[in-house]
Amino acid sequence: MNAIEVHGLSKEYRLGGPSGNRYATLRDAISGFGRNLFSRHHSIPAAPAEESFWALKDVSFDLPEGEALGVIGRNGAGKSTLLKILSRIVEPSAGHARLRGRVASLLEVGTGFHPELTGRENIFLNGTILGMTRVEIALHFDEIVAFAEVEQFLDTPVKHYSSGMYVRLAFAVAAHLTSEILIVDEVLAVGDYEFQRRCLGRMNSVAHSGRTVLFVSHNMAAIEELCSRTLLLEHGAIECFDATQKVVAHYLSSGNTKALDDLDSHKYREGNGRARITKIELLSEDGRSGIEHLTFEQSFRVRLHYDARERIPSPWIGLALLTPRDERVFLTDSSESGCDLPFIEGKGHMDCVVHSPNFLPGMYSLEAWIIDIPNVSFADHLRMVGKVEVVIASSRTGNLAHLLHPERGRIYLQCDWQHR
Repeated sequence: MNAIEVHGLSKEYRLGGPSGNRYATLRDAISGFGRNLFSRHHSIPAAPAEESFWALKDVSFDLPEGEALGVIGRNGAGKSTLLKILSRIVEPSAGHARLRGRVASLLEVGTGFHPELTGRENIFLNGTILGMTRVEIALHFDEIVAFAEVEQFLDTPVKHYSSGMYVRLAFAVAAHLTSEILIVDEVLAVGDYEFQRRCLGRMNSVAHSGRTVLFVSHNMAAIEELCSRTLLLEHGAIECFDATQKVVAHYLSSGNTKALDDLDSHKYREGNGRARITKIELLSEDGRSGIEHLTFEQSFRVRLHYDARERIPSPWIGLALLTPRDERVFLTDSSESGCDLPFIEGKGHMDCVVHSPNFLPGMYSLEAWIIDIPNVSFADHLRMVGKVEVVIASSRTGNLAHLLHPERGRIYLQCDWQHR
């Protein structure tokens, strides 16, 4: 039997335009009256025409009982909208969804918590909201507290909790109470490595106990470890729905050749202007296709397009990878590999192939430059270009979720330990 059945689910949002004559509160009504009174005596520009945005478009799928389904996609693809509809937080514009059983949702830190209530009181409040009896909640109370590790603060109002304590308690309540369906959105984005590991283990045990799990994450290793099938959303529609490894491979390899940032108006730029970098592309190792991500341990190519407005003899063209704090992870230039350029003039491009990188998963940016050697200066120098994500690609790398811990630094080195 299917635990979740979704047919033709669509959600439309209205953007801009007039707000109409409906007032949600007395304050809205008063402010609306004031605006109308003011507009009688002053010329007010007309509001822009109302536009619609479809966050979901005709999404249909079935999920059998006891299966863990991954939901992936880029930001704005419609993942959170889908989960909010399934959690009965928002109503769909078209289509319907049928869920058999009680649903426990964890869509953001502290969902459903009352800040003035203690951790103990919020456990019972959340359980009641999820449809549990007081006896059922009490039966799992000790497990919840032990998992959340908040024993010392159990009788403290949760408004004094840190974000980590919030999410530990919220996840513990959702995962340990006896709901038939567990919906989780990016819970692994918060918390330390140990918490992430325990969350994955708990969701694994939940799925193997016959309960149904719907899991949204940008962590491909976690998706592959937990989910047998995965749904890929793109612009609100289903792009792919298949076995997890196939969908993840499709997601990581999809996308057209992609230029990073609008370089014409890039603000972190300096140089004498004799040459300019016009576009930066991330490509597969063979240069035949564009990529959206850099993948742990898989080679890739960076293509730097330039326009030299005058002949520059013996230039050095280079690039670097930067952390979010603008720290260089690595640096290379064309002089290192014996690629000595006699000159550049007019338009062209330079390729740099990075072999078997070991950059740890996370967000980075690029730095690129052209050095005008005769004038001992930068012809062009760009910093903090684009947002480049490094992900763990597939199960061939083994279980590498531990590499997500920030204390591991930025580069992974294969080391051999010996004892004598």
